[in-house]
Amino acid sequence: MNEVWPVYAGKSFNLWQPDTGNYYDSVDASSITAHLYEKRYRQSRVKSSAFAQIDETILTDSDTLACLRARIAFRRVARTTDTRTFVCALIPPRRVATEAASYFERTRGEVRDETYLLGILSSMIFDWQLRRVMELTLSFTDLMGISIPDPGEGDPVRDRVVEIAGRLAAVDERFTEWAAEVGVPVGSANDEAVKQDLICELDACVAHLYGLDEDDLAVIYDTFSETVDYADRLAAVLAHFRGLTG
Repeated sequence: MNEVWPVYAGKSFNLWQPDTGNYYDSVDASSITAHLYEKRYRQSRVKSSAFAQIDETILTDSDTLACLRARIAFRRVARTTDTRTFVCALIPPRRVATEAASYFERTRGEVRDETYLLGILSSMIFDWQLRRVMELTLSFTDLMGISIPDPGEGDPVRDRVVEIAGRLAAVDERFTEWAAEVGVPVGSANDEAVKQDLICELDACVAHLYGLDEDDLAVIYDTFSETVDYADRLAAVLAHFRGLTG
């Protein structure tokens, strides 16, 4: 019997939840990988395509297809009135996605760089910026307009973002290979109290990397939503933030 893979839509994942079990469809693995291989190679000839930046030796190797590894996916349908606007997750290997669940193609850099990006994108700091500029459907133009701070490999706060995002994303054995490349254990942040504390510390680290201060953080959490009170979260983030700046 041929292997069958889930087809993801936007509701198939949530923040730090790589698989909700709510799938768009399912697909035969051998058929879809053949199709995606041909599509990637064809699009690599288009200069504006991300695939155009991929080396020829990778393009001709079907084992390097993105669907065979863990990758960052994000919802294209997003509203500024929702609890969160930008919803992304590290989804497991052997998943394919509709356009409603676009993904980032890593054309250079290492898995740790990708993990750093996941940490930034998952923060309320990044989300707050995006809520200022978009309306209903998230476009790549919207994303391109948001800056990503990067002090470079070896910066202690950057390294901490990688560690936190890695631990939060590697929820089970489906991420074993990915977690090994990042250098984090699998399942180490599944306890809810540990998870929530790491999420708050992540926001603090990201705020520090953006060069924000305590007043800036107060504005972000006070204005993030008209219906949700983030006072407790702000207090938890500030506790971590003061440890970075004190």
